[in-house]
Amino acid sequence: MSHEDNPEFFKGRGAQVNVHNKFLKSKYVLDHVEGLDEPMLENLATQIYEETPKKIVSESDSPDLWHMFSINPYQGCEHGCLYCYARNTHEYFGFSAGLDFERKIIVKRNAAELLEEYLNKKNYKPVAMLLSGNTDCYQPLERKLKITRSLLEIFLKYRNPVSIITKNNLILRDLDILAEMGKMRLVQVNVSLNSLNEQLRQKLEPRTVTATGRLGVIQKLSEAGIPIRVMVAPIVPGLNSNEIPSVIKAAADRGALGAGFTIVRLNGSIAEIFTDWVHKAFPDRAEKVLNMIKACHDGKLNDSEFGRRMGGDGNLAESIHQLFRMSVNRFMGDRVMPEFDYSLFVPKKGRQTSLF
Repeated sequence: MSHEDNPEFFKGRGAQVNVHNKFLKSKYVLDHVEGLDEPMLENLATQIYEETPKKIVSESDSPDLWHMFSINPYQGCEHGCLYCYARNTHEYFGFSAGLDFERKIIVKRNAAELLEEYLNKKNYKPVAMLLSGNTDCYQPLERKLKITRSLLEIFLKYRNPVSIITKNNLILRDLDILAEMGKMRLVQVNVSLNSLNEQLRQKLEPRTVTATGRLGVIQKLSEAGIPIRVMVAPIVPGLNSNEIPSVIKAAADRGALGAGFTIVRLNGSIAEIFTDWVHKAFPDRAEKVLNMIKACHDGKLNDSEFGRRMGGDGNLAESIHQLFRMSVNRFMGDRVMPEFDYSLFVPKKGRQTSLF
């Protein structure tokens, strides 16, 4: 039975279950359905939760990442990507990493104000900050709330470099700001695209923009002088690993200057969410896919080992690495992403009041 014929399959959502939050002592269960007079209903609509944090910039010094400064104006993401490592962070807010992650979104309306305070610190020296280190800053709610746009206005005002990761064409709304920053080498954009197969995207990333739409984003931003990198991530062996060359070629044909990739890892609650989903979406090859993922992570779905967790190891992982390197060499040649210009940062005393 395909997932389309499965009455238990939530169309338009990624996760098919609300897994138990390990931080909570109790949970709802439906052990005796025969004792209910009517079905136990859930609110499937997206719900907004307000947060007023005291800081917005997060610093990470993980051994296998550069010293990263990131900003996430949203917690949770309506895109519903099955594999998203950010799902686990939703448990810290008392929610499930499953369906809750996709429909209970925490928003930080004061993000721009907090960023400006951060840039005004006495000893601050300009560093490139990452928008969407955790969840997509251009997810559907951004169309209405415009928190990401307000952050870009601050980055431009202070001439501080920013790197953006997204898979949503909503980024084109802010082309006026991004083009201005591009002229000054203050922005880079990373577009996530791991498949050109529309049927796979609809199952794996149900509320995201199509591959055609994302290729259009790459082309339009590139034509506007904004450096673009395609992130072929994550690679799920047995589902999209064979598409690496075609994705990189398609992105290169539209102006992408670089590429990156990761191999999927199913840490924490994501292992249960993904396992449940793959058996419903691809029952004929679910076990094969899970075994191939394990083959890249020392026989486990979960892998938190620094230096290995994102790239995997073993023969299968190495073949994916080789295919990626060959594809980049073939289709991108000697293209390089330009360096950020940190010399333009406007200190507090000399700051201009005009945005442009």
